[in-house]
Amino acid sequence: MFSGIIEIQGKVVALKNEQKNLHITINSAFTSQLKIDQSIAHNGVCLTVVDINGKNYTVTAINETLQKTNLGKLKKGDLVNLERCMKIGDRIDGHIVQGHVDCTAVCKKITDQKGSWLFEFETDKKNKDAQLLTVAKGAICVNGVSLTIVNVSGNKFSVAIIPYTYKHTNFSEIKKGNIVNIEFDVIGKYVINYLK
Repeated sequence: MFSGIIEIQGKVVALKNEQKNLHITINSAFTSQLKIDQSIAHNGVCLTVVDINGKNYTVTAINETLQKTNLGKLKKGDLVNLERCMKIGDRIDGHIVQGHVDCTAVCKKITDQKGSWLFEFETDKKNKDAQLLTVAKGAICVNGVSLTIVNVSGNKFSVAIIPYTYKHTNFSEIKKGNIVNIEFDVIGKYVINYLK
């Protein structure tokens, strides 16, 4: 369980394919505090630490994860948003995030608002649940970052990014056309499932 508040960014230092799996090695400032079997959110995807070597640690993404997220598009040198799982009793400064990505979205537009940035994303038009789960002023997790939705129009939605978030997450790296990971509000998912 996560909160969508990014701790640090890690850098991809190695990628290794093994059958349909991808081993991702990350260099991070908190590697020395990690242990094998620990859960870390990578761009919002919960993965298990399988190896630690100095300042680097490795996680494995299976084929299903690679198909549903942007992790298969990672390149050596890319920055990844990292968050360790929540501790019981901590404040939830973002919202409840499971680390289970629902789909991806494409960045359609970035508007500099002189003090903040407005990012517009588009989900697949065939994904009707995505449209139902995207609610103006509701919570959404984009690349692991807990955000409030500004506006919604069909399968498009926008989020506002303050300078701190822009500087301390990989939002500063996102360009028009890039693919991001989306996790919808877990409460909304249960409501939709119940109503179906």
